[in-house]
Amino acid sequence: MTLLAWFVAGFLDRLLGDPPHWPHPIRWIGALITLTQRAVRRVCRTDTALRIGGGVMWLVVVGATWGAAWGVLALANAIHPWLGWCIEVWMIYTLLAARSLADAAREVERALRHGTLAESREKLSWIVGRDTRDLQPPQITRAVVETMAENSVDGVIAPLFFLLLGGAPLAMAYKAVNTLDSMVGYKNEKYRAIGMVSARLDDVANFIPARLSWLLLTVAAWLCRLDAAAALRIGWRDRYNHSSPNCAWPEATVAGALGVRLGGPNDYFGQRVEKPWIGDDKRAIHVDDITQTIRLMWTASTLALALFAIVHVSLAGAAI
Repeated sequence: MTLLAWFVAGFLDRLLGDPPHWPHPIRWIGALITLTQRAVRRVCRTDTALRIGGGVMWLVVVGATWGAAWGVLALANAIHPWLGWCIEVWMIYTLLAARSLADAAREVERALRHGTLAESREKLSWIVGRDTRDLQPPQITRAVVETMAENSVDGVIAPLFFLLLGGAPLAMAYKAVNTLDSMVGYKNEKYRAIGMVSARLDDVANFIPARLSWLLLTVAAWLCRLDAAAALRIGWRDRYNHSSPNCAWPEATVAGALGVRLGGPNDYFGQRVEKPWIGDDKRAIHVDDITQTIRLMWTASTLALALFAIVHVSLAGAAI
């Protein structure tokens, strides 16, 4: 039943994505983070106090998320096993973001091909944190490819990894960790102190999934008939070419598979951030690379689901 729930949830994500008006636990987690952050800021005034308050916020949000998921599943299973199974499928489905990630990338791709530059910049601003108002088409394409590569970890591989380790409640707790980082884990003046714990623990949570993405995306590159050898080599060579200990693993692997260069300087909140380049500049990046990256993401996501399912069956067999 557990494996069936995984595959049904994966099918629902591919079929439906994330309809904007459907109930979604990530929105509830975001609301909890907003409320908790306001409470912390009312009490904590110094940087030291904000760091401690940020740690308390992390414990409250992650703990409440795990507890709520576990409690809802336990109650549903107590009412009827099939109700519990349906709730588990729904939880896992909401944790996966492959379809919504692909749809967002295609929105930018369509604007680049058939729309205006202003429309492309606006669509891009929905999915990246960098300033987009002055970006040109190659920079827009590069941003989409980077975001797709990085979020293949956050949106698919890591949730499935924690699903394997601790079921839907632990995977939901991971999404709370990831949402905390996306909301407060910035290094600017406003969030540096209160978001320090969230940013660092997100790095810890993604440590293994990011490195698995190097291998999964390399195999995906081979299956998609891209440059798998370069994906493997550059994924390893440029794995530390990023301020994050995790982001460069998938980005470098995708850069190698496509034969393009990613990274470089970008503006965030009006400030220039100098980042190292990732990959080799074999050719100019092109809008078609968005399509190829979507293919890579879907293939790597399917491989991750298959891999973790095999591991789950193997562990279950060993326990018998």
